Amino acid sequence: MQTSPTIILIGPMCAGKSTVGKLLADRLGIKGYELDDLRQDYYDEIGYDKKQASEIANGEEGMMRLIKYWKPFEVYAVERVVSEHQNCVLSFGAGHSVFEDAELFTRVKNALAPFDYIILLLPSPDLDDSVKTLNSRFSNLLEREVGKVDPKLLDLNEHFVKHPSNHQLAKFTIYTQGKSPEDTCNEILEKLKGV
Repeated sequence: MQTSPTIILIGPMCAGKSTVGKLLADRLGIKGYELDDLRQDYYDEIGYDKKQASEIANGEEGMMRLIKYWKPFEVYAVERVVSEHQNCVLSFGAGHSVFEDAELFTRVKNALAPFDYIILLLPSPDLDDSVKTLNSRFSNLLEREVGKVDPKLLDLNEHFVKHPSNHQLAKFTIYTQGKSPEDTCNEILEKLKGV
């Protein structure tokens, strides 16, 4: 490959985007970025209100309401990150590619249209099996990091798995069950060979 393409990894929580993204960037000798690490600066550019977000998070609907509040900011972050960071690996957060609002989804679709390597990572073509695998990983992560598992967050991850947005945005889907992150990385690199 003369020039490395921009590779965008999308998918639900605990699908392996960060791990595979780091491996890909290392193997290709290019930079890798996680949108979750960059998003706050982008959110702030269009008036993200941390106080309001905190009040929403601590309110009756909690995290679920906060995720709705994030949606316009997530779209803007996607638009900004793909305009600023190219010829690299971009690992999106789970919510950055799932939108109920048709106008917001169209904006994301338009922002990603120029890119040939938008790769959805899922454990299995069987979505119920993918939910089971990912929520097992997610439950373990929540236990380690916050000491409890919120069933609403597991429902949210199921929504991310089954929502059509990811499938409509992806140019390729890579199934990871039974594969190491290195195997997954190699499978993606095989798809890049013709570039």
